[in-house]
Amino acid sequence: MARWQPDAPGRLAAAALDLFEENGYDNTTVIDIAERAGLTKSTFFRHFPDKREVLFGAGTITGLLTEGIASAPAEAGPLDTVAHALDTLGRTFFTADRREYSRRRQAVLNANTELREREALKRIDLTAAMVEALERRGVPISTARVTAQLGALVWEIAYDQWIDATTGEDFGPLARQALAEVRAAEAVC
Repeated sequence: MARWQPDAPGRLAAAALDLFEENGYDNTTVIDIAERAGLTKSTFFRHFPDKREVLFGAGTITGLLTEGIASAPAEAGPLDTVAHALDTLGRTFFTADRREYSRRRQAVLNANTELREREALKRIDLTAAMVEALERRGVPISTARVTAQLGALVWEIAYDQWIDATTGEDFGPLARQALAEVRAAEAVC
């Protein structure tokens, strides 16, 4: 692949995923990834601080969620605001063309303790970002914390269902269904 081709981060992510599947995470180096992508090691480090981060998208999901929270209708309650953000995420990031990559990525994460730990830390950061975005909308801190935790749970349920090979459903409707289940559970409690 020529070095001038566009989308270096995407090419690096695809190369890393292929190599992690073929050789395992521990047996793959940054140099291996850069070479597979047709790029240099320095290009890799311009886009990612280390080989773990190549699978975590440099804050893309966090940015989309916080933008979705900010752009929710003013009259939306906290949970509806998070639902709006999840809808935005489904339309812009968790699209049908990303499903197979996401499924493969999750299998690589599940096979490696270090990557599972990194994913857990990323989810904590994601929840904290939702709390901050909700607070900026005037949601009281305790309500924002509970709402963000519920939003993270809804996201996790919907994501797991979305990458499941048997569904084929879009992320947004799966997130709305998970949110309805969370609300139904709250009514029973």
